[in-house]
Amino acid sequence: MAEQVLAAVRTAPGTTELREFPMPDIPADGALLKVEVAGICGTDVKMYGKPPFPDPVIMGHENVGVIAKAGREFTERKGLVEGDRIFAEHYVGCFRCDWCHQGEYRHCEATDWRTNPDARRYGYTSSDNQYNLWGGFSQYLYLPWNSVTHRVPDGVSAELAGLVTPLSNGIEWALVTAGVGYASTVLIQGPGQQGLSQVVACKQAGASLIIVSGTTRDAARLAMAVELGADAVIDVTEEDALARIMELTGGRGVDVVLDCTAGAGTAPVLLGIDALKRREGTMVVQGELAAFPDFPMKKLTEKSIAMKSARGHSYRACELALEQLASGRFPLEKLSTHTFGLQDTDRAIRTVGGESGEDAMHVSLLPWMETA
Repeated sequence: MAEQVLAAVRTAPGTTELREFPMPDIPADGALLKVEVAGICGTDVKMYGKPPFPDPVIMGHENVGVIAKAGREFTERKGLVEGDRIFAEHYVGCFRCDWCHQGEYRHCEATDWRTNPDARRYGYTSSDNQYNLWGGFSQYLYLPWNSVTHRVPDGVSAELAGLVTPLSNGIEWALVTAGVGYASTVLIQGPGQQGLSQVVACKQAGASLIIVSGTTRDAARLAMAVELGADAVIDVTEEDALARIMELTGGRGVDVVLDCTAGAGTAPVLLGIDALKRREGTMVVQGELAAFPDFPMKKLTEKSIAMKSARGHSYRACELALEQLASGRFPLEKLSTHTFGLQDTDRAIRTVGGESGEDAMHVSLLPWMETA
């Protein structure tokens, strides 16, 4: 193996540098992942433009690769050997706390960078920490004993497996958090990679009506939503969205609203509250707004709406996502629209953020891809 590892490091707001790190010595309970694909999402765009702390960070939290080197204890604990292709979740829990014992390691203090400055989470941890390689925008990734790994099924390519994070989020938020199931009626707001993943999850669960809303610039994504199983799409800039929803539901409204918008302000939440059925509807939000002036609390309580937050995914959701990819039931490969090499990390992130003007559904960084 090489003595140096090349990685793209965020060194300041909106700034990336290519740096070399020494190949780490792996302990008996650790391993090295040769990164094949690192997916990029909207969270990366936000963290790139406004980093939560000044330390250098190797970003990349949607990581797929092949185990290049593994210690004996790691192999025994994980049941994985060198050469296995895996998906590594971004959470690195302590596996001692109550949350971890419940299987909810995503809530563990040891992996929560918001409250713990020494937290470990791929794509969010300072590269100054021991082993350095804490993000997927790198040729290699360090895997400690408490990393959460999933074996990628045979027949699922690395690039297709790069969709596990958005797809698992879709499964978690729609099926678990919102309770979408057989004969559910659903409004999905925002046809980005998360929204399109929700379409697949809801269709698989047996929803009877799936409506996806977006804007005129989302035309290609709305068309993709239909291809993935949506029953109707709405351009909120061209038609009365609420009136159309009521028409589609016979005036009843939907059972569930899934807000997957970004930067749309309060409008999607307000529409969602109005679009929900008369009583006991459920709305799942990503909570990007720092504040919500004049929130319609009275309407929320009168309609007995359950509003829940979307927060990450569970182990089971990732396993189901991999099964979904392996099944070939949906043309999910069409979601992967752009690939970039390490040298173009800045461009890749800005493409996800819409700065290039290209319609990017899912962007992948390939650390070993050579670019001109």
